[in-house]
Amino acid sequence: MDTERKITVDIERNRVRVVVSHGEDEEIVKLSIPEARELMSKMQDTILDYDQRKHVRID
Repeated sequence: MDTERKITVDIERNRVRVVVSHGEDEEIVKLSIPEARELMSKMQDTILDYDQRKHVRID
């Protein structure tokens, strides 16, 4: 059975709703706007850090 991860982001009244589905499992997180902005900033920082680290060669 081939399972694939799916992430959806929607606006729900005054919250941001993030749904992560993987196979039959589903996780729903509802964030306030400040929490969503903080998450966005942390993810961006982490991805930039990852991009820099993958270019560093470890001998």
